[in-house]
Amino acid sequence: MRTSLKASLAAAVAVGALVALAPAIGQDRPESILPPGFGEPTPAPAPRPAPPAGTQPTRPAGPTQPSAPAPAPAQPGAMIQPLPLTTPGDAPLVPPVATPVPVDPAVLAQYEMPASARRSLATVGPVAASEGGLDTDAFGEADGQYVETLMRRLSAPLPSRWMSILLRRALVSHVDTPSRTNGADFAAERAWLLLRMGESVAARAVAQNVDTGNYTPKLYQVAMNTALATGDPAGLCPLVTGAMRYAPARGWTMAQAMCAGLSGNPAQATPLIATAKRRNVASGVDLLLAQKVVGAGAQGRQAVTIEWDGVDRLTAWRFGLAMATGVTVPDELYGTAGPQVKYWQALSPSVALGDRLAPAEAAAGQGVLSSAALVDLYAAAATDDDTQSGATATANDLQTAYADRNPDSRLNALRQLWGGANARPSYARLVLTARAASRLNPNLAKADADLLVASMLSAGLDRTAARWLGSVPAGSDAWAMIMLSDPDAYRRLSYSDLASYTGGEGDSALKQRMLFAGLAGLGRLNQGDIERAAQSLGVRIGADNAWTRALDRAARDGQAGTVVLLAAVGMQAASWKDIPPEALYRIVGALRGVGLDGEARMIAAEAIARA
Repeated sequence: MRTSLKASLAAAVAVGALVALAPAIGQDRPESILPPGFGEPTPAPAPRPAPPAGTQPTRPAGPTQPSAPAPAPAQPGAMIQPLPLTTPGDAPLVPPVATPVPVDPAVLAQYEMPASARRSLATVGPVAASEGGLDTDAFGEADGQYVETLMRRLSAPLPSRWMSILLRRALVSHVDTPSRTNGADFAAERAWLLLRMGESVAARAVAQNVDTGNYTPKLYQVAMNTALATGDPAGLCPLVTGAMRYAPARGWTMAQAMCAGLSGNPAQATPLIATAKRRNVASGVDLLLAQKVVGAGAQGRQAVTIEWDGVDRLTAWRFGLAMATGVTVPDELYGTAGPQVKYWQALSPSVALGDRLAPAEAAAGQGVLSSAALVDLYAAAATDDDTQSGATATANDLQTAYADRNPDSRLNALRQLWGGANARPSYARLVLTARAASRLNPNLAKADADLLVASMLSAGLDRTAARWLGSVPAGSDAWAMIMLSDPDAYRRLSYSDLASYTGGEGDSALKQRMLFAGLAGLGRLNQGDIERAAQSLGVRIGADNAWTRALDRAARDGQAGTVVLLAAVGMQAASWKDIPPEALYRIVGALRGVGLDGEARMIAAEAIARA
């Protein structure tokens, strides 16, 4: 068991990350990703018009050094706030003798890449429909500026694992760029939302799906965020020249020095760092981390010690460069950032296995990691000499739950993983045990059916869970979840079936309403029973507002991508308990209306497991 799990670790984590730290969440514009001293505003370059679909944007010829851009009027609600380079009129940081003549990436592209190899901005995204993405026309005739506004103002992470998984799927899909927006800007909005969700690897994939010659100021800034979130400062190097010209910021000034060091040119990096320090472009731990990146390059020949004393908050700059150089970030600093940074940490290969387990569980509960990836991570940690005994014990229990020949031993191991008999486990632990739960005989584990079915459905094992229907009592949580998730349900339920559900453990009244909302949205109740139950349970399924009208219109027009975004908007809450059953009814019905039946069923069943 252990050997086979470890062997598939790399593949499972990669798949779970893509197709499975913002200091603030759900804001109209991202906070500056850089620490104090990096944030003085400077005029932003005027936005360039979007090129015609399928063409490459033209860039003005520029001087060998980037000049200060003319001030541009602020755009209300614009996503990007500038990451300044220097104040207007400052001399360039690069000493003339060490400065290569920069070449515009768009000019280079004409010689390095034939026209047939260039990617169009008309359709952008790394995952095609044949690979699990949405269809290319997922946004149909939707207005691009409207779609971008939905993404920009969406608060993330979301309380639902399955809604998060579906939203990631929509954002990474190879889809047509909607009208009235530039394909690179559209990619930037998608990547920025993925970052706020904790999906650092997926965000980088979306940003990198645009040719560097097509980058806009917005995408330059988001690309810096994705490189930092993945602990990959080298990812900034192909973008430095263009960014310094079209989206100048102090972060890119420091990237010049880091990229010089990483390319094995310390003679150029050293004066750049010295000049940055003298002019207070960066200071303290932020400058030291950049110096450590420079020293990591070939012929770096310098050792830098990082001390976190006096550092009061974690920024993306600090996180990304620490991950890149193997510097351990103190646990207390993670508490100063949003939950997304924990998910970034879970996806970072530079973090020791033992230190990744806790953030990996959180990431799996959120949908950032798959159940298989989490199991493989524990299997790998079990053979790591530096892993703490608690993690080793969990790995041993997991092995027993999967592979022991005695069914009672497997069930007892599952209970231990859930926190003991009669415990209410975290949803992440249900994700961890999903496939072990599916290996049990329904007739031998009836007492734990509610948790076992919830565990299986957390990983989408719907048909496996449906086999338990004859072994679970009607009106139980397990029964309710199977009624919602069964892909082969052949009959509608009656009002008396619905009334038999007692609500199980937790908030029974809310769960009764959630079951009704899910069944009604899935079309598994007849119209008469829907009206009767809506009145008796007090669920206002006929409520009409701007959100319901927009959702209905998108579903009617077959815009699966817009429906997913609007569904996510309707699930912005601190927890499942704060999501109105009326919203669940609308969301499930709209997803089903655009062919996303599987996700609709899983979201409805998750409401019972977590309400």
